[in-house]
Amino acid sequence: MSKINYRKVAVDGLDVFYREAGAVNKPTLLLLHGFPSSSHMFRDLIPLLADRFHIVAPDLPGFGQSDAPSRDRFAYTFDNLASVITRFTEVLKLDRFAVYVFDYGSPVGLRVAMNHPERVTAIISQNGNAYREGLSDGWDPIRKYWQEPTQENRNALRALLTPATTYWQYTHGVPDAQAVSPDGYSLDDFYMTRLGIHDVQLDLFLDYASNVALYPEFHSYFRRHQPPLLAVWGRNDPFFLPAGADAFKQDLPNAEIHFYETGHFALETHANEIAAAIRQFLK
Repeated sequence: MSKINYRKVAVDGLDVFYREAGAVNKPTLLLLHGFPSSSHMFRDLIPLLADRFHIVAPDLPGFGQSDAPSRDRFAYTFDNLASVITRFTEVLKLDRFAVYVFDYGSPVGLRVAMNHPERVTAIISQNGNAYREGLSDGWDPIRKYWQEPTQENRNALRALLTPATTYWQYTHGVPDAQAVSPDGYSLDDFYMTRLGIHDVQLDLFLDYASNVALYPEFHSYFRRHQPPLLAVWGRNDPFFLPAGADAFKQDLPNAEIHFYETGHFALETHANEIAAAIRQFLK
């Protein structure tokens, strides 16, 4: 089994934590996590790929072990998260890499790819949406906040930051909830208790509207550059519907689409199957 190293690197004044495995002379695969998780979500996937790839999995600012500066020092927007990850790849001298995007990692990674298409060799999207067709009705309370960013609508979203909701995200749509390790959602809940993190997350809920506004630009990037794309999707995701995976073919006719009988956090139950699909796709 390949050794996994746990490191931090300074990126323009922020300490960014990351997991790294595999030989540096192998093709690089950058793993970008989502809400409310961290690079810990890749704990089962990394050992399954590290013999073939140089794996780098950072924690986004405000998540996991990376710095979480106060909101008066750092504006929590997806543009800023993408800027930090772009600089992170530059500091680590990652000139060419495939990117695995999940949930929040999708708009972050797609910004990186769109702004630097020469660097991104392929995209693996695991429930990483980029089309309106993929947004379920579960987004309605957040959509309401986009349309009316009042304190009342902001406070209504605090229910999405509770341990009960985190557990539901991990287990909804999973045939057997007992197959989901408590480690992931318990660690997410721990990180969520840090001072100020709830408001960080509420800021990102509001700014998620910027991702939807960018969908046409993401689609233009797909059409122009035709990056190889693999979608590995938990079919029962309550937030990002299977139609969001199928929609990639509108702009990327050669996209590979795989569905699995599981929920949002597909790696919790299907890491082996997803790793096999990635190995074949990047062969």
